[in-house]
Amino acid sequence: MSIEIILHLHNEDPILAEIEKLPDPPDQSVTITHPRRRDGQSLHYITEGATAFIFPMARISFIEIMGSEETEEIVEFFRD
Repeated sequence: MSIEIILHLHNEDPILAEIEKLPDPPDQSVTITHPRRRDGQSLHYITEGATAFIFPMARISFIEIMGSEETEEIVEFFRD
């Protein structure tokens, strides 16, 4: 199951991507798939046909973890 994230790199626009698992504190890099701009357009510096990308933690400012869009509808009953 992929986790959708926004990857914030130093001096670059944020990247919307997917990762398989969240990085652990001792990790030196993050591997992402399906990178794109936040508006969904492709990145101009990505070679066509590439499937996965590894970014060193030294280049990453922070990672935003996007919530899943699966929400439950809560039905509450009450009396007047």
